[in-house]
Amino acid sequence: MIIKNGLVFCEDFTLHEMDVFTAFDRITEPHNHPETLDANGMIVAPGFIDIHVHGAKGADFCDRTRAAHETIAGYLASVGVTSYLGTTMAMKKPVMLEMMHSANDFMNNQPEKTAVMRGINLEGLFASKDKKGAMDSNNLIDPNYEFFVEINDACGGRILINDVAPELPGALDFIRRTSKITTVSIHHSNADYELAVESFLAGATHVTHLYNAMSPFNHRNPGIIGAAADFASTVELISDGHHVHPAAVRIAFSIFGKDRVCLISDAMMACGMPDGVYELGGQRVTMTDGLATLDNGTISGSATPLTESFRRAVIEFGIPIESALRATTANPAKVIGLEDEIGSIAVGKRADLTLLDAESLQVCHCILGGELLF
Repeated sequence: MIIKNGLVFCEDFTLHEMDVFTAFDRITEPHNHPETLDANGMIVAPGFIDIHVHGAKGADFCDRTRAAHETIAGYLASVGVTSYLGTTMAMKKPVMLEMMHSANDFMNNQPEKTAVMRGINLEGLFASKDKKGAMDSNNLIDPNYEFFVEINDACGGRILINDVAPELPGALDFIRRTSKITTVSIHHSNADYELAVESFLAGATHVTHLYNAMSPFNHRNPGIIGAAADFASTVELISDGHHVHPAAVRIAFSIFGKDRVCLISDAMMACGMPDGVYELGGQRVTMTDGLATLDNGTISGSATPLTESFRRAVIEFGIPIESALRATTANPAKVIGLEDEIGSIAVGKRADLTLLDAESLQVCHCILGGELLF
């Protein structure tokens, strides 16, 4: 296929008018091919990568069924997301193991024409009760290396992000050990600056949904956010307009720069669905006007897909488009160690592409493994 006349987001992280060539599932050198797609008036971006998504379209990763995985993966592709990490909630051990086995089976036999589950984001288990957010406190446990190894083995070694609250007993040693296996992220934590710094020095490199479910920034106690500014390689940010104020979105990009921010959806099963009552991690969630909350009013995940959060970041919140594109493609690919396969448009990489209207930034086309889905 030849994608012609588009404004391409290139490896130098700028937009250039050029054509993109694919053959089979790869981006290739220029060639002659009868199949063409006119991308005039469109931005041709690498396929969007959502490294933190719980569910969509009435299905949840915690459902532990192939049907649920297919629903989530199909919906993500329909909105221009081509790769993702299935993301857990805190559940009891037998359920966690079922989740891992179900995800492993799905990843070993993924359907065509759906987004690709690249691995798992292990969120929730090792969270602080003080900052549990939408997690069920009855399911929270202290960091346990043997348990981590067991559930990682159950999913074929594909836990690509391991989320930990540093103040929990044994957390620092747990971070040291698991950081040799996967990306370790600070999450759902009330840690102060000093403890957060210790965590980064122990091997943590990432921060889960910056600002949300963590100690706040204060000029005398800068907390996790301040420590992350000094030491973290990357941070996640939800730009759905509910979780983080637009000014705080801009501040995050100002502090962390264009190469350290990853936009995420944190979407749950209400994403892509009408207002109503849903579930997240075994708890009731009510969505009203796109805002999903527990019965106590706590925001419980997002109902906004990544491509829409990207659009809002640029059009409504004033983030430069090149920075926002990098935050949805190259940066998340690097976090999960797949930058040689996805995340940028380069010869030899997988032909996953998201085409956006250059003015509205609405998704126009999605190309997955070289195949035009829509």
